[in-house]
Formats: sequence, C-alpha cells, structure tokens
Amino acid sequence: METLELPKEKSETEQRPEQTTEQIPEEAAASPQAEAPEAPAEPAQENPPAAEPAPAQAQPEPDAPEASAPEAEAPREEPAPVQAQPKNPEEPYPQEEAVIAALRRRTGIRAEWILGAVALLAAVVLAVTIVVCLPYFGAKDEDPEDLPDYHQQAQEETTEPFLEPTESETEPENPTIPPERNPYDRYDFQYNRQNYLVLQNLKSSPGIDVSAHQGQIDWNRVRSSGIEFAIIRLGYRGYGSGKLVEDEYAQANLEGATKAGLKIGAYFFSQALNIQEVDEEMDFMLRILGDYSLDMPIILDWEIPASDARTANGMDARTLTDLQRHFCGNMERKGYRPMVYFNWHQSETLYYLSELEEYEFWLALYQDRMTYPWRVEMWQYSDQGKVPGINGPVDLNVYLS
Repeated sequence: METLELPKEKSETEQRPEQTTEQIPEEAAASPQAEAPEAPAEPAQENPPAAEPAPAQAQPEPDAPEASAPEAEAPREEPAPVQAQPKNPEEPYPQEEAVIAALRRRTGIRAEWILGAVALLAAVVLAVTIVVCLPYFGAKDEDPEDLPDYHQQAQEETTEPFLEPTESETEPENPTIPPERNPYDRYDFQYNRQNYLVLQNLKSSPGIDVSAHQGQIDWNRVRSSGIEFAIIRLGYRGYGSGKLVEDEYAQANLEGATKAGLKIGAYFFSQALNIQEVDEEMDFMLRILGDYSLDMPIILDWEIPASDARTANGMDARTLTDLQRHFCGNMERKGYRPMVYFNWHQSETLYYLSELEEYEFWLALYQDRMTYPWRVEMWQYSDQGKVPGINGPVDLNVYLS
C-alpha cells in the first residue's frame, strides 16, 4: 500500500524564529541598541523521524547579534552620588570665576591686578585721612587744663614780697607802685542758701567758668540753682606745640548759657610769648564768638601750666605786662570789657599790676576767706564746686560789684 506523505505543520519551535524575525524591526525602532542586522531565520528541518517528533531547539549562530529575540532591558546602573567636597576658601566661587573671566576678556587685565589697585587706592586714602586728622589726635594732650598740677599755685597764700621797682629798673620815669588795696577781708563773705560764696551786705553775683572738661551741661538747671553768670572757654594754645585749638564745647556752651538767661563772658587759655601770638589768639577768639554779645568780661588767661610748657622759661614781668596791656587795649577798643587773670604768685612775680589797674582783675585763690591784700573784681575761690546740671567739679566764682 502506498504511503502518502502529508506536509507536516511546523512546530512551535520552528515558528518562533519567524515571529522573532517579524518583531525585530519594531524593537529596533524603539531602541537604539537594535540597529544591528537581523539574524536570518533558522530553516526548518526536513523529514524528521516520524516516530519521535522532538521539538527542535533553535541554536543561535555564533556571529548573530543577541537582538534576535526581544529581551528585557537590563537595569541601568545609577551613577554613584557625588559627595560634596568642602569649599576651599582660596578657590573662587563659580560666579567669581565668571566675573574674573569676563574682566580678562574685556580688558585684557588680570583681575588680581585690578583688586591690587583697589587695595592700593584704599591704603592711600587711609594714609591721607590719617595725615589730615593727625593735628587733632593729640589736641587734648596739650590742653593746659588737663595737667594734674594745674591750679596748684592757687591753693595757698604766697609769702613772697610784692613786686616793686628797684633802682635798676629800665623805666624809672614810670615808677611801678602797689595797686589799690582790697576793701574786703575774710569776714565779708558767707555762703548763701545755694551754698555759693557771696558778699554779706553788698551786691555780688555767684558764677562759674567752664570748658570742655565739664562736658554736656544742662544750663537750665544751672540757672535754677542760683548761678548768675558763666565765663566760657573759647579755646587754648597748646602748651607744647603752640597750636590754636577751639574748645569742643564752646559753641554749645555759648548757645546754652545764652538761652538759659545767664550772663556770659569768655576766656582763652593763652600760651603767647610775644605780641604777634597775642594778636593770633585775639583773632581766634573773635572768630569763635561770632555774633554772640558778652555781658561779662573777656579774659586772656595766661598761665604756666607745667615745668615743660613753652611759657615756663624766659617770661618776665615786663614782657607779660606788655602782652596783657596789648590785649586789654585792643579788646576795649572793640567794645569788650577786658579783665586780667592771675593767682597770688603771678601777681607778685609776673605782673606790674599798677600798670594794669584801669582794667578789672580776676584772682584765683582757693579758699573761702579773702586774704589777698590788693583789690580784685572777681574771685575764683574753688575748683571743686558742685553745681546742679554739671557732671563733676567746676570752678566757682563770685563777682564783686
């Protein structure tokens, strides 16, 4: 009997390569890794043995790419996180690098040079500022009233004889005689209810003299305490350098005392050695005073504040008397009331007071009894006074009129 051979259906194993072949183009379009050429489909085996139809296993060709079948995409390895490194303070930030790079492109100048030029300019400006301000740095150190032994000579009475002319005087035609006697004695003064020293039975006025050493002053409280006048320091000449310095509180004190209704006078702490320096000090005072009018005297307060002061050596009675006469005469012609300030020692060794009697005298003698033998118009009797509205000690005075 003739055996009829029918065509056998392809097994699943034989059909799988064809399906794989048809799906490869779509997978290649979705993934760039599928650009490799297609693997040819494995041909079906002819006339397999009929007894045992074992499924044929596809054997991949050695040179065929692995993309012959759709494979699950391998998981991508995530890059390890970059750990932030600590910032080196010397390294510039990205913004700074961009600015530096831009400066180099535009100007052709290294940024370091620009920064160096800016630093150099700042150093020059600082140096110029220091040089300009240098005269003011040591101003307070040359204030004669800062010295610890200031007023020391006014603490006690002197035992030196009064200065009188001798036969060897160079101006015998104008003999110097003692000034007028003091009409007051130790029993003529007493403290009033505000604890200020005044004359008992005659008109007198309690007052103060102030400078930057008293700082900010409440002038209304000063006026309410019974003080009637204030002698305000306008400035001083440095006892070493000779520079003219305005008192830093002069304007505030002039304005405050005037508004409070006090009578005001003014003084300048002089270290003048000749007429020219007296003229400089007068002009300096008048510029500071400006439009303020004075009810009380104006004084050239000439003193020797220390042994190393510029006024400590070489000053004699003839020269100093002439300096005061020059100051008083000029101020009187300008409409002011000049006054001569001295302590007991100065009045007997550095002044011919009889030649200055046409002007008022201001005595510094720190005690509460009047023992000075010659007439005075104002008495500075304490440098440790306490006055409401003023922090710290202040000079107390009584005007005898």
